[in-house]
Amino acid sequence: MSGVEDRIEDLRQRKAQAEAGGGQNRIAVQHKKGKLTARERIEHLLDEDSFMEVDSLVEHRCRDFEMDRNVIPGDGVVCGHGTIGGRTVYCFAQDFTVYGGSLGEMHGLKICKILDMALKTGAPVIGLNDSGGARIQEGVASLGSYAEIFFRNVRASGVIPQISVIMGPCAGGAVYSPAITDFVVMVDKTAHMFITGPEVIKTVTNEDVSFEELGGAGTHASRSGVTHFTAESDEDALTITRDLIALLPSNNLEKPPTKSTSDPLDRICDELTELIPDNPSHPYDILDVIESVLDDGAFLEVQAEFAQNIIVGYGRLGGHTVGVVGNQPKILAGCLDIDASVKAARFVRFCDAFNIPIITLVDVPGFLPGANQEWGGIIRHGAKLLYAYAEATVPKITVITRKAYGGAYDVMSSKHIRGDYNIAWPTAQLAVMGADGAVQIIHRRRINSAGNPEQERERLVDDYNNTFANPYQAAALGYIDDVIQPNQTRTVLIRALGALLEKEEIRPARKHGNIPL
Repeated sequence: MSGVEDRIEDLRQRKAQAEAGGGQNRIAVQHKKGKLTARERIEHLLDEDSFMEVDSLVEHRCRDFEMDRNVIPGDGVVCGHGTIGGRTVYCFAQDFTVYGGSLGEMHGLKICKILDMALKTGAPVIGLNDSGGARIQEGVASLGSYAEIFFRNVRASGVIPQISVIMGPCAGGAVYSPAITDFVVMVDKTAHMFITGPEVIKTVTNEDVSFEELGGAGTHASRSGVTHFTAESDEDALTITRDLIALLPSNNLEKPPTKSTSDPLDRICDELTELIPDNPSHPYDILDVIESVLDDGAFLEVQAEFAQNIIVGYGRLGGHTVGVVGNQPKILAGCLDIDASVKAARFVRFCDAFNIPIITLVDVPGFLPGANQEWGGIIRHGAKLLYAYAEATVPKITVITRKAYGGAYDVMSSKHIRGDYNIAWPTAQLAVMGADGAVQIIHRRRINSAGNPEQERERLVDDYNNTFANPYQAAALGYIDDVIQPNQTRTVLIRALGALLEKEEIRPARKHGNIPL
């Protein structure tokens, strides 16, 4: 065998060692847990044969704690780029079979290189997280690499989409990179995120809590709001990620990708005609409206289990990606509370950063009253949603289906904070508050002095409803642009969106605003 052939054979062996990761025994353990390996995950995520690996031969530089006797090429993370639907993405997948996926200096710098390349080329970046945390043997060097990653996440925020898929443990400082990224997908039962684990909590606070209760996908989906999507398996998580990428632009200078549809642009939505109950106190499902008007009824809901009194997510109208925000009358009557305000505000800001038009469906009786809401900062948190809508310069189209009361009317993309096209159904009610409360405040003396107080109250309520429980006074003032039949909603939205797609709006120059965090 010639010298060149020897060197080629040496290269093959080194590549094979990198691809083997922690070896067959550890791979078998990974599979036994129902988890894919890092390389299998990348294969499922990307288009077939599109992955090009970077830094497969990188090794750690630690010589303490006998680490110099345990060197595996790749250092526990697989990095590179490929395509999803033919569009370039960058990705990294932590390999739990190598040092438990722990992040050391070189492991972290590999991820940094991918983030830098993604930012330079204007492509989304996807992190597949499965790690035991910082590599203790490397001390502050591993912590330094974490901080380098965090800095790059912040620098890339609002420039390229960043998605974190949690497919195993993610603890301590490791959680902050996913928290900064735009979307978090967690695999149910196998993924966990927390700052401090159950053992430390038991020692410090004497609380007994399981891994799943503390930081499982269910907890973060319904209680903390940390995660945006919950997947049933590794494969499901990667499918969700592909679906999400298909809806988003590659960077903040591009418009979202379009997709042809066979769903007629002028389709009449007759199912919406009788959707609103006669009794204004009775609920209905705003998802019925969303799925009725979007192309093919396809809607990718974001944070479906968190703050369910407001719905946010993505779909298409006439082939164009849109973000949808809708009050949900089924939950808390659609009131805005702290969690709903924060959830919707972050969604609106992401849409604005990445040129995604926003459709807002309004049925809101106001902000949720209560001492806990006030003490929890509903003023500050509610202002986040107001700020997000007022700051957004993408096309903003608003449909008032029923109630639009008080300050919540203003906040929900009203004309006054520069909604571009605001329309209402005939069932819309725009007022400071509901008729019963308003009459009790305005006409208390008249009611109390009447011969039949209840009859007088009912008469005054009817009079108030005739004046305010309709959209026509707002239309007369130009606060809404039109009143439409509910079954025409899809057609009107598509036409309005078509007229607004080239919208440009210039705001005063500044470094950045000061959102009420």
